[in-house]
Amino acid sequence: MGRTSKDKRDIFYRLAKEQGWRARSAFKLLQAEETFHLLGGLTRAVDLCAAPGSWSQVLAKHMYEPLPLEEREKVKIIAVDLQGMAPIEGVTQLRADISKESTAEAIIDFFGGEKAQIVVSDGAPDSTGMHDFDAYVQGELLLSALSISTFILEEGGSFVSKIYRADRTSRLYTHLKRFFKDVCVFKPSASRNSSIEAFVVARQFCLPEGYKPCNLITEWHEHPDSWVCRKKENPPVVHVPFVAYKGDLDSDRTYDLGEDYVYKEPVQQPLTAAYQDILKKTSQVNIKYEGIRVMHDEELFKEWYKAGVCLSSCDNNGYKNTTN
Repeated sequence: MGRTSKDKRDIFYRLAKEQGWRARSAFKLLQAEETFHLLGGLTRAVDLCAAPGSWSQVLAKHMYEPLPLEEREKVKIIAVDLQGMAPIEGVTQLRADISKESTAEAIIDFFGGEKAQIVVSDGAPDSTGMHDFDAYVQGELLLSALSISTFILEEGGSFVSKIYRADRTSRLYTHLKRFFKDVCVFKPSASRNSSIEAFVVARQFCLPEGYKPCNLITEWHEHPDSWVCRKKENPPVVHVPFVAYKGDLDSDRTYDLGEDYVYKEPVQQPLTAAYQDILKKTSQVNIKYEGIRVMHDEELFKEWYKAGVCLSSCDNNGYKNTTN
């Protein structure tokens, strides 16, 4: 696919470069903010699985940049990821694993002992093409983001995370309802209709009475009485609230480019993409095989056949022969 053809096909990809966003995903959080008004007046935010940093850019744009210089130091935004990313003014980076309690402690230390007012996560696993497996892994990633949020999110805080609309959506929704009074699934127009991607928007965080923050993925090992989904003959039907963003731009539509259009490179390329280690390793390994040359010479074949030669496989010259 050519450069301009991708710009024609995806309006948000083109606008992200024109407006200075590091990825088109910035519009998904922008549309969530426009719909739910999540960032107004906040001073402490956490961006999980942040690289390459488009959501951190949105946080800084709404929380940090509008303030006068003397008040900007009150705003604390931390971006957490195992991968590195280029610096963003007003955003502190932490390269750490979101499934570890030490990461939660480091975030609270960054806030000076306070907790975050909002936690966002646009993390997603590498797609395998096996939809059931991809949806399962995405659900586990969401639970990891929710787990650390129970440590670092203050009472009344908000949580936004990517989710795949699949058979586990209702179970994940039930998990979220344990900790948030208001939960819905949001579909921004920047997310293609053909994609099962959506986002959970959870507000009014409140820990259940007597609940101790823990890893929700392995919670049932130590607390079997806290299982959310117990097997029943007639399990209750869970209706998940769904909100769609109404916008003029359609991510599935192809838009014409004007005569004065000039192609622009992406704002920020990955610094430490996961595939770089694989490229480094495979560059030192020869995984190519020499081709096998097959000769088709009827006269030669007839001579060998008369001589009683059985053709079994090919050698470097085209044939490897065994005599009867």
